[in-house]
Amino acid sequence: MGALRTPRERWIEEGLRALAAGGVDAVRVEALAKALGVTKGGFYGYFADRAALLEAMLDAWERESVDDVLERIEREGGDVLDKVRLAGQLTFSGDRLLPIDLAVRDWARRDQAVAERLRRVDNRRMQLSRDAFSTFCEDPDEVEARSLLAFCAAIGNHFLAADHPGRTRSQVLARAADLILNQPPGNPPR
Repeated sequence: MGALRTPRERWIEEGLRALAAGGVDAVRVEALAKALGVTKGGFYGYFADRAALLEAMLDAWERESVDDVLERIEREGGDVLDKVRLAGQLTFSGDRLLPIDLAVRDWARRDQAVAERLRRVDNRRMQLSRDAFSTFCEDPDEVEARSLLAFCAAIGNHFLAADHPGRTRSQVLARAADLILNQPPGNPPR
């Protein structure tokens, strides 16, 4: 979101910040009002209740993590594999979206509606990978496997505590990306 925000957007932004920091239970109207330096009563001018705020937060997360990412990778150009790499970097490497994404994943474990939303978002993200791998892989099983591996590396990396003797995590991830994105010789992406 831009620097100039409406009061409603500020509530959503503060809610997302609280979600990323402490999970859905940390999204409390009173705490958000205090963080924003406003009264709790002002909240109800923008949202019917906490559930409405949570829904608006999920809308903002989905828009920013899927629609905005897809728009940006189209603007930046490059081949389809460049686009997949950029989408992964924008979503799973940053200081902003990654903590929100991980908090939504945790929340989805306890809330079926959030789980359905997460499934929709992940399906849209997986389709981007499928589209990219389909440009040089004709085998649908290989396309799906590569898409799964890429997605699991992007997300699972943040839960893995293992060391990589003689290598940094970023070196290992770069090599993993090379393996997953490796095209058969003489078969450039379309």
